[in-house]
Amino acid sequence: MTETSRPEMEPSEVSRPVPGPRKERTMVTVVYVLYLVSFLTALTAIAGLIIAYIKRNDGDAVSDTHFTYQIRTFWIGLLGVIVGAILTPIGIGFLVLLFMIVWLLVRCIKGLLANNEDRAIEHPETWLW
Repeated sequence: MTETSRPEMEPSEVSRPVPGPRKERTMVTVVYVLYLVSFLTALTAIAGLIIAYIKRNDGDAVSDTHFTYQIRTFWIGLLGVIVGAILTPIGIGFLVLLFMIVWLLVRCIKGLLANNEDRAIEHPETWLW
């Protein structure tokens, strides 16, 4: 998919709640919940990824930062799980997988809280949180 350029948000804009209703607020929440439910069934994470790709650049700037964050959460999480699975036979993989569980929880909770307060994700392309 091609990336379309969108204006960067100033740090002061990111921390400030957005006035008025946001078009994609509910879908942002749905994707975070699908990611959290993926602890029970991984298919929901794939559904969340598809929704995030479809809705990115379709709504307001705040929602777009969340969708970018969610897409990166999926791909970085998948990479971490693959690395953890490969390293499991030598014992260190369990630590990697445990870290990935905590990492996913932190990213989803951080995103849900920011979305609830109508705030954008400050650094949506970060590898951490």
